Amino acid sequence: MTTPRQNLQKSTPCVGICSTTFGDRVCRGCKRYAHEIDQWNSFSAAQQNAVWRRLFEVRAAAVSSALEVADWQCFEGAVRHYKLPEDEPWALLAYELLRRLVSTNRPIADCGFCTPDGAAEALDLLKAIDSDIFQRSLAHFEHSFRVSAL
Repeated sequence: MTTPRQNLQKSTPCVGICSTTFGDRVCRGCKRYAHEIDQWNSFSAAQQNAVWRRLFEVRAAAVSSALEVADWQCFEGAVRHYKLPEDEPWALLAYELLRRLVSTNRPIADCGFCTPDGAAEALDLLKAIDSDIFQRSLAHFEHSFRVSAL
């Protein structure tokens, strides 16, 4: 997957809820690793894009496992309504739409969504997806950066 266009990508993934200051190796807010947060401003554009790419891949995987599009016409209408870039991967658009549903207290069906388990509350679904993203990020960190005690 290529890095999505700047439309879904800010200058930093930071969401202002940094848990690495409390000892977490993976931030519960942006899901970056502590060393990525510490070194972000010194990273080259290629390094930043690699981080963005990983974050988007993990997000897309978590969304895909929790959410389905039952009505593509409704989904596409919601993407246009919220002025999201139509050429982005569906799962990343779905995450952005879900955030907007939460902020407006609307049901997931308003964007053409359904879930495999029949859950319909946007806030609960967003929390579950964010938790899954964190768990996937933590697993990737532990697999990639585990230092042997020996």
